Amino acid sequence: MDRPVATKLDPNTAFLNDPAAQELCGAFEDSGFQAYFVGGCVRNAVMGVPISDIDIATDATPDETIKLCTDAGFRCVPTGIDHGTVTVVVRGHPFEVTTFRKDVATDGRRAVVAFAKTLDEDARRRDFTMNALYADADGAISDPVDGLDDAYARRVRFIDDAGQRIREDYLRTLRFFRFSAQYADSGNGWDADALAGIAENLDGLETLSAERVGAEFLKLLSAPDPTPAISVMQQTGVLGRLLPGAVSEFLGPLVHLEQVTGAVADPMARLAALGGDAVDTRLRLSRRDQRHLDSIRTLSVSADTPKVIGHIGGREAGRGAVLLNAAYSGMPVDGDALRDVDTGANTTFPISAKDLPHLSGAELGAELKRLKDLWLASDLTKDKDVLLAP
Repeated sequence: MDRPVATKLDPNTAFLNDPAAQELCGAFEDSGFQAYFVGGCVRNAVMGVPISDIDIATDATPDETIKLCTDAGFRCVPTGIDHGTVTVVVRGHPFEVTTFRKDVATDGRRAVVAFAKTLDEDARRRDFTMNALYADADGAISDPVDGLDDAYARRVRFIDDAGQRIREDYLRTLRFFRFSAQYADSGNGWDADALAGIAENLDGLETLSAERVGAEFLKLLSAPDPTPAISVMQQTGVLGRLLPGAVSEFLGPLVHLEQVTGAVADPMARLAALGGDAVDTRLRLSRRDQRHLDSIRTLSVSADTPKVIGHIGGREAGRGAVLLNAAYSGMPVDGDALRDVDTGANTTFPISAKDLPHLSGAELGAELKRLKDLWLASDLTKDKDVLLAP
């Protein structure tokens, strides 16, 4: 049996006042089916943090969902129909609608699922209690696994047995640390059952694809302050399994410098602070991210001025490099240094090939390099006339 309704969401919650969302839920109810807002949107509403995607859970099968939504005039896209998910577009807004599911078999990377008929079955295949909250169209919350108190307390707990949840999908170890960094109240400490389950299942991390690990790791590093989570990952052996050679020593100082200077957090700068071997391969970084990471790593140990670093690396990589260099050395960074990075990123080398018409080929390239080296050595101050003077 489903647990009784625990409480109601604030009536001002955005999706409770969204005509498209309400129209979609109404179409299910008019056809005799259940429809609940579920997961992140309910969790975030309870916790008072911004809501992004709005997901719907229902006891209707995908075929039933497509039929009733099509009859209601909505557009349906079978984006994940094998797993019970249909994207329904209402008034131009997409909603992922997923049939209640239960796991039939798991191998630590993916699950074989079957459709279920009860909210309780659907809840118990999820990862954390705070992610198994459901709300109907009126905002009445159903809480099958006692996640409401955890959400209010900002406490991340696995549903039932932590080890079992992790063995169903080993990525849940990394998700635990990511959710802890994003949502947990550090004053609660770390859930002992979760850490025990993680420590007992470290070998499973090696079965995960680099793409899944990379995507989750970068989300973790995008949290306001991932330092406590990364530190515990190091203590439990998780960090060493995912990124051999990585250490958390310089991450805290970097995050502190970001905060005191008002700099935008850069996941690649934070990743550079961790170090580690073959990071691009182990996290399957995009080419853009890999170039950005390499630039920060190189420039963070450069003796160049912030202006030069900004010119060479650009604004984002330059700022990350200057902050990381200060984190390495334990030195403060003032706003002038970051403004100098911005100045350098926006300053153009004043010499071009047309200024050296008497040269071509290798000689032209060599002279342009010599002049640019002089310009960089002047902290970008020498103008064209000075550089070209005999």
